[in-house]
Amino acid sequence: MKNVVLLGSTGSIGTSTLKVVEDLPDQLRLVGLAAGGNADLLVEQARRHRPAVVSLADPAKARRVEGELPGTRVLCGDEGLLALATLPGADIVLIAIVGTAGLAPALAAIRAGKDIAVASKEILVMAGETVMTEARRHGVRVLAVDSEHSAIFQCLDGKPPESVRNLWLTASGGPFRDRARWPKEALAAVTLEQALKHPSWVMGRKITIDSATLFNKGLEMIEARWLFDIGMDRVQVVVHPQSIVHSMVEFVDGSILAQMSTPDMCLPIQYALTHPARSGSGRVQTDFAKIGTLTFEEPDLDRFPALGLARRAGDVGGTMPAVFNAANEVAVEWFCERRLGFAEIPALVKRVMDAHRVEPEPSLDQILAADAWARGTAAARCS
Repeated sequence: MKNVVLLGSTGSIGTSTLKVVEDLPDQLRLVGLAAGGNADLLVEQARRHRPAVVSLADPAKARRVEGELPGTRVLCGDEGLLALATLPGADIVLIAIVGTAGLAPALAAIRAGKDIAVASKEILVMAGETVMTEARRHGVRVLAVDSEHSAIFQCLDGKPPESVRNLWLTASGGPFRDRARWPKEALAAVTLEQALKHPSWVMGRKITIDSATLFNKGLEMIEARWLFDIGMDRVQVVVHPQSIVHSMVEFVDGSILAQMSTPDMCLPIQYALTHPARSGSGRVQTDFAKIGTLTFEEPDLDRFPALGLARRAGDVGGTMPAVFNAANEVAVEWFCERRLGFAEIPALVKRVMDAHRVEPEPSLDQILAADAWARGTAAARCS
């Protein structure tokens, strides 16, 4: 039995994780749950799974939940996340918190000797070198939950970085992939509702917008660089609209291995939680005859400059990836509030990156300071 702490239980990754745990009651047990503000759903989840400890971001909501969950320890705020991340008896901590809030719990879990499963891109984008160094030092694993990184992890199967020519991350291309329907000049008029209509996946608002701009794929490029100890020059992107090939590894002899399945986040979540074993599941059924055709195309870097900005951030390193991520978070927030145009998102991120003075070998405090600087600079340039 593997004891699991889930940070971000009420989001799309969190609710999918609960499905996986329910599918494998003899193998997985939830011992801790943390949510942001959705107290009602957290209470429902806690009553069903009976974790020893839960946490909410809001202290007032946490106090209310205490009365609804007798016998359950209820925590709140950043302290609650850290307590859950280091919970005695936990074997693995799955971090599905959007934004930078997952970084401190991730490092705390690693230093407490816990394996972590990472669904929050910001952790490795902002502090990939620090996180992976700490994981090696403490002898724990950093497991991928993103479908793309899970696919690469499965294809590599322990093979050394020097055997790899390229990692190929696949991208659906988002709702605006069609150049004829969405030429560059038309992207300026994209609405929030249009950007939220992802062709393949059902996800949270932030990641769905990032998929529409391809910033999501840019963040994944930087993640892959650290997860798999591969230079940015060997991390590539190809558009694959069917979202059946989740990513590929090209080896030095020219062989390419791909991991394929119909899109369902339960599969990579289950693989991360049960690794190195594979457990039976009836959730994912792939019918190649019904799918019919798999196609691939070059990403359009002119219409989607996020990929070029991500490669620049990864190449420069230091504090630049944190700035790339933070500026994008602010830009997406302003777009969702209808205060910034869709095409202005990458333009704003570029301006903030251009203005940043890079710390080449930053401490964690310097990374967090760069994150704060980028947020303040982006917000000032939006207003």
